[in-house]
Order: sequence, then structure tokens, then C-alpha cells
Amino acid sequence: MYPELSSLMPWLLVIGAYLLGSISAAIITAKAMQLPDPRSTGSKNPGATNMLRIGGKKAAIITLLGDGLKGFIPVLIAHYVLGYSYEWQVLIGLAAFLGHLYPVFYGFEGGKGVATAIGVYLALNFPAAMMTIATWLVMARVFKYSSLAALTATLLAPLYFYLMTQNGWVFIGLLIMTAFIYYRHKSNIQNLLNGTEKKLGSR
Repeated sequence: MYPELSSLMPWLLVIGAYLLGSISAAIITAKAMQLPDPRSTGSKNPGATNMLRIGGKKAAIITLLGDGLKGFIPVLIAHYVLGYSYEWQVLIGLAAFLGHLYPVFYGFEGGKGVATAIGVYLALNFPAAMMTIATWLVMARVFKYSSLAALTATLLAPLYFYLMTQNGWVFIGLLIMTAFIYYRHKSNIQNLLNGTEKKLGSR
């Protein structure tokens, strides 16, 4: 490989990850299944939870997998194919995550980022990712609130990953993702405090 291309490759992957993240699985799934645009229905969030409300389990699962793969694939390539350091993996994952939140193809108005973050987690470190997913599942089962489960799991994720990787860049990168997730969930946090947040499965 030419040295110039080799030095450019990580940055090209960062850009590619952002563009991949900018593709909305919810909007594409809604169009394919002839469902209402998730940006104008329900919670107006193009994500799996809203797709569950407007299209049922099949639409939600497709959206969840699509959004997760956007974070998983670029980091997987960086980690296992190209052997990049954790610093580059985190930067590439963050690019995919920000693409989902602020997609260039949809006027920079995207989803809340939880599924894409999970995809990044899985490619970064599988055991830590499973700890995060287990936290989500327990919280969702006990309290029945998707938002509360996501907020709890992503809050603990940086700690889980630091314990597994002992890498400060991973901790900081995931902490940044958590901060964005909390910002995008500010209305859910207010609803939780007010007791008006919708539970899983409610329409």
C-alpha cells in the first residue's frame, strides 16, 4: 500500500463511518413496510422504540439491527481487519454514532443513538458490550421503560469498558457518547421525572 494512502486510510474510515451512520434504518424500514414516517408519528424519533409503537416488533427489530450495524461494521473493520489502536476505533465509532444523531442525508436530524452505540460497543470489546446489554435488559424488564434502561446502561458502559480495556481513550470516548445520549433523551428524562414516560409496547 502506498504510504500516503496508508496514512489517509484511518481518516477515510472516519468519514465513511459518519456517512454510514447517516443512513436511517427507521426511515428506510418505514418506507419499505409502508408505515408512517417515524419523524412525524409517535415520539417523532427515527429509532427502534418508536418503530415498535408504529409498526410492531418486526419493524423494530429491523431498525434495531440496521442502526446497530452502522456502529458495528466500521469499528469491526478498524479493530479486526486493519488492527487499528483503540484510539482510532473509538474515533471511528464516534463518527458513526454522530452520523446517526446528525445525519447529513436527513437535514442533520437523527435518532438518539442507543442502538448505534451498542453496535460500537460490540465491536470494541464483546464482554464489556454484553455487560452493557445485560444492564439494559434487566432495567427494561424490571421497570418497563426503554429510555430508563438505555440511560442506565450507557451511563455504566464507560466504566465497564475501562475495567475490560484499561484504556483511558475508550473511557473518554464512550463518556462523550453517553453525554450525547443523555442530551438527546432530555425530554424522556423530564417525562420520567413527571411520571408521563410511555412504557415499552405502549402506543
